[in-house]
Amino acid sequence: MARKERPTVERTATPTSPPPPEPHGLLDGIPPQHVPPTAERSGAERSGAEPSAVELSGVEPPGAEPPGVESSAVEAPLEAPVEPAVEVASRRGARGRCRVPVPFTLSYGAVLAVTSAVTAHAGPGLVHALHQGSSTDVAHLVRTPVLVLVASALWVAGGFASPFTLGFLAVLGTLERRVGGVRTAVVFLLGHVLATLATEVPVGLAVLAGDLPDSSLHRLDYGVSFGVAAGVGALAGLLRPWPGRLLLAAFGAMLLQDLIAFTDPLTNWGHLIALATGVGTWPWLRGRRRAHSGGTSAS
Repeated sequence: MARKERPTVERTATPTSPPPPEPHGLLDGIPPQHVPPTAERSGAERSGAEPSAVELSGVEPPGAEPPGVESSAVEAPLEAPVEPAVEVASRRGARGRCRVPVPFTLSYGAVLAVTSAVTAHAGPGLVHALHQGSSTDVAHLVRTPVLVLVASALWVAGGFASPFTLGFLAVLGTLERRVGGVRTAVVFLLGHVLATLATEVPVGLAVLAGDLPDSSLHRLDYGVSFGVAAGVGALAGLLRPWPGRLLLAAFGAMLLQDLIAFTDPLTNWGHLIALATGVGTWPWLRGRRRAHSGGTSAS
């Protein structure tokens, strides 16, 4: 019995046959799995490199720009943040304002300049009455202690161009730059008040004991020298060791020389007491200054 031969069917498509159509509709959400035609392959495949996963899947990552469209983020220049007009105006105003470095010293110096001008241009009788009414003698300290303690510090002996004024501005200005105006005022008042009381109270006791005449109760006493001496003593403890010791030794030697001369023993003793008062403020001033510097560095 003769065997029948089955015709063979060639399964491969001819080179000219078109590619099979892609299904649409329900399969639109599924990415195509076939490799794109050769004409649509990327330049990386032409050069022999393996195609990436994006090229094989045909799905571009989110946020990717289509070919031929350049990113607007690259082309758009970065704009600087615009500051509010209020902040700009406040900064300009802060730069325009002049900051006074030592307000207490300069304000006090202006008051001394006014009183010195009054002393220089007013009549001798008026000047003597003003000085006598501001004197921290025993008679005034008994009646109006607070008033005369303040009023006596408004005058400077020898006028505004005297060494007392120059020392006042130099010492208190330097001290204020280091510890501030409030602590400088405290040091000045401590030296002025304590030295005044330490020199006038013994006078009153001596008058009561009969060792001094009654005229000693009206001894003329005014000026800023006690406060300046206290400022020198306080400033010596804030400087470096050698400059501070030299300042303290030089000023103390000058005061001792005046005391030995015995021209005005009460005032000379008052200067030494005021200098010691300023030295006594070293722990307080150093502690506050250390705390202030520590808080500034921590912040």
